[in-house]
Amino acid sequence: MHSKDGTPKPARRGRPTGDHAAKRQELLRATSAVIAQEGYAKASMRKIAKHAGCTTGVVTHYFSNKEELVVALLEHAFDRFDVMLKGIEESGDIKRLSEEWMKLTSRKNAFWPVTSELLALGRNDPVFADIIARRYANFRRKYVSILKAAQKRGEVRDDISADLLTDYLVAIGDGWMLMNPIEPKRFTPARMRKLLDSLMALIAPPASS
Repeated sequence: MHSKDGTPKPARRGRPTGDHAAKRQELLRATSAVIAQEGYAKASMRKIAKHAGCTTGVVTHYFSNKEELVVALLEHAFDRFDVMLKGIEESGDIKRLSEEWMKLTSRKNAFWPVTSELLALGRNDPVFADIIARRYANFRRKYVSILKAAQKRGEVRDDISADLLTDYLVAIGDGWMLMNPIEPKRFTPARMRKLLDSLMALIAPPASS
């Protein structure tokens, strides 16, 4: 936890008190901030505790070790994707899907840089790989359902299956996410708007002759 001037508050000692769920979320935010600043490899429990303004003992009260903490952070990232998709399913607004995705990139937070690091962990760690595969499969199923509904309404081209379109769109989004932390000057809000508008044009039904 930080004071108004941005400096870490002194670490609190003793048994954790208060809202358990709220404290877990606070520690996840601290973990995200540390990973964004220093990368996953350097994100130690000590640094996370310091950023949260508590002791490492408080952190381990909620999360046994760094892996458990980062697994929770990865699950939380996918939870945000699911919330986004649920809103799209309820509204039936296919354009809003790209707009909501853009919001995740334009907010002044660490969502994209951190998420890209977490996804990269799946390359060498079977625990993270299993989580990513499971949650991505669920994400794609929902995405396919949204696109199929939009195809029936005539809002999305139907000459390519919703399943294939989903793979294309997810791959494009992942590519942007991975490159955004590396080339932030290229992914300005204005450029992201143009990229997403052009993406919508690509999946739109062909203009009638």
